[in-house]
Amino acid sequence: MENQAMIEKALESFQAVLLENTQIAPESYNNYKVKRGLRNSDGTGVLAGLTNIGNVHGYIVSEDEKVADEGRLRYRGIDVADIVASCAREKRFGYEEVCYLILFGRLPNQAELKAFNELLCTLRPVPYDFREDVIMRCPSPNIMNKLARAVLTNYSYDPNADDTSLSNMIRQALLLVARVPTMVAYAYQAKLHYYDGKSLYIHHPQADLSTAENFLYMIRSNNKFSPLEAEILDLALILHAEHGGGNNSAFTTRVVASSGSDTYSAIAAAIGSLKGPRHGGANQKVMGMIEDFKQNIEDIGDADQVAAYIEKTLKRETYDHSGLVYGMGHAIYTLSDPRAVMLKQKAAKLAEITGNEKEFKLYCMIEELTPQIFARVRGSKVMCANVDLYSGFVYKMLHIPPELYTPMFAIARMAGWCAHRIEEGLYGSRIIRPAYKSVCKTRDYTPIHER
Repeated sequence: MENQAMIEKALESFQAVLLENTQIAPESYNNYKVKRGLRNSDGTGVLAGLTNIGNVHGYIVSEDEKVADEGRLRYRGIDVADIVASCAREKRFGYEEVCYLILFGRLPNQAELKAFNELLCTLRPVPYDFREDVIMRCPSPNIMNKLARAVLTNYSYDPNADDTSLSNMIRQALLLVARVPTMVAYAYQAKLHYYDGKSLYIHHPQADLSTAENFLYMIRSNNKFSPLEAEILDLALILHAEHGGGNNSAFTTRVVASSGSDTYSAIAAAIGSLKGPRHGGANQKVMGMIEDFKQNIEDIGDADQVAAYIEKTLKRETYDHSGLVYGMGHAIYTLSDPRAVMLKQKAAKLAEITGNEKEFKLYCMIEELTPQIFARVRGSKVMCANVDLYSGFVYKMLHIPPELYTPMFAIARMAGWCAHRIEEGLYGSRIIRPAYKSVCKTRDYTPIHER
């Protein structure tokens, strides 16, 4: 206790010294025309590279003005909505097809898709010593941190870890796409056992199941899941598989890859990025916000009461006092986020089946009311619901625990990250190195006895 008190006192002192001597005036960013967040003044992204993988469309630039437009998401030029519609019509899983498309640039034929699925099945199992030594012996209360460590440790199990040839990068990508769902499932079981005091269940992936089915099979003690659950999880994986090169985690992948580093380092860094509540962790923030609404609004079916609480939230008077209505607004999408549109349809269906219509109505009111309240409180801005508003709600109705929401995002995004890692390795050719302006004044060194 004495040592702890000493450490806390030292930290308090260090914090005071740091804040007194390292501040940057907020107005300096405008004075030096800094593009904070690598965004232009109109909210558009600074062009940092080219990609042939995914395209996120949310606005049109006409005569140098940003004009709002309906959102579109394309993988290798193909509208994701068309992929989802085709899979629904043919009553089949589509995530593996999407992985093939994202990694290799075109849709597979039936024979290619069959061979691809068989290869993923072969690669899914985690070696026994890896499972025991890397996952079970060092469990973590946060599965994203455990996943980052597990991915990074793959380096030690790969005899060609630093080989950046195309064939080796493809091999590593396939290994990660196949094996990450298994690592997440085992990390979750380890967390349940060592931190929550639950029984430990280790289920091996099944050769005849899709990625979505296998994940549900491995995280549940009884292996049970319904066809509807697997279908909706497959949809979520498809919608989260890729989102252009400018999102924080994909850009992180490319930054690390541009240095010539190995695949595992690049992907582990992306996982660290995705964990943040401003990125992949946002759906958990949405769920926390919704619980705050439910606890503090007398009637969540009353639009006036919900509107009043949204206004309080924007004024930093509720929840985490961030002033954010989580799940609303996006860096690119303006009129609509196509992922949110498709997940909302599934959320409506699930809410009816599970008896969650009242809560679903609350989500819909937040989506409808927030833009007009935001305009009144903060100023006009075109705003739509993003995918995070409904994804957590959908997972909740699928009986998937909150600690798996962001890891499932990582599972889905593995193909996209690996595609960006390969593309940067093939065509980037230069290390990514933006500029930072130093605003620290020049000072003379003071000898220690004169300080």
